[in-house]
Parts: sequence; C-alpha cells; structure tokens
Amino acid sequence: MGAGKTTVGRHLARLRGMQFIDADHELEARTGVDIPYIFDKEGEAGFRDREEQLIDDLSQERGIVLATGGGVVMREANRTHLKNRGRVVYLYTEVEQQWRRTRKSKNRPLLQQDNPKKILKELMALRDPWYREVADLIIPSKAQSARSLAMLINQKLTQMEPKS
Repeated sequence: MGAGKTTVGRHLARLRGMQFIDADHELEARTGVDIPYIFDKEGEAGFRDREEQLIDDLSQERGIVLATGGGVVMREANRTHLKNRGRVVYLYTEVEQQWRRTRKSKNRPLLQQDNPKKILKELMALRDPWYREVADLIIPSKAQSARSLAMLINQKLTQMEPKS
C-alpha cells in the first residue's frame, strides 16, 4: 500500500509498449462501485473473493502490466496465478514512507482506523513474506521517481528475458 504500483506501472507499461491495468480500478469498473463501498457492504472477505476472481481473469491476459491491490498476496490462489502467469515485481516500501503517502487517503478502507501507522506495520509483517515468495524482482522504492523506478524495472525485466 502506497508503494507507487499504479504510477510506476503506468510508466513501465509505456516503456514496454503494453497495456496498463490497475486491478482495483478494474474491479470498480466491473462492479460499478468503489472499493470502500464493497468493504462496507461485503466486508474484507467479500472484497477478497471479488479480487481473487479478477486476478484469475487478468493474470491470463498477455501484453499487460498489472498493478494489484496491496493485499492480493494474502490468498494462495492469487499468489499461484501471479507467479505462474507472469513476472512479479515487488516494490518494497518502508512503513514510514507508506504512511506518508497514504495518511490523507480516504479510499483505503483498512487504514480508516485510529492508528493507521500501526495497521501499516501489521500489514507489512503479514504481507512481506508473501511478496518475497512470489517476486521475481524486489525493487526498493525509496526516493526515486516513478519514472526512474520504471526504467530500472524495465532494464531488469529485459535482462531476464530469454535470448533468441
């Protein structure tokens, strides 16, 4: 959460000549409602069920850069689909930076509590091992611009491609 997946993903898609898809935005488009509404009406479990189906669908697409929601790795099916159907880039972001980037957002249901920094720490502890398990690349997202991160990722992905 707050790692810059959408912004970096857009730049990366342009560099690679691919379509960019943000999974959260796609879910909102398909359901006609925003993520907080889904959380409010169906709870996190209902949201994760919808997200799992979406990831199954989108991970079968070719020629796309997909930015997933931060909690996507919590479900084994999502981890399996992402790992087996494409390259996974983990934009590692320290909790302090996540907090600075997300503290004013009202569109992050998990952070709409008294101590969002504590929530971010707890989420990092839960999610980081899963991110590392599925990642083909782990890219620290420090103070670099989204464009420079995308250029670095593109370079590393190109190096991973089989030579013909």
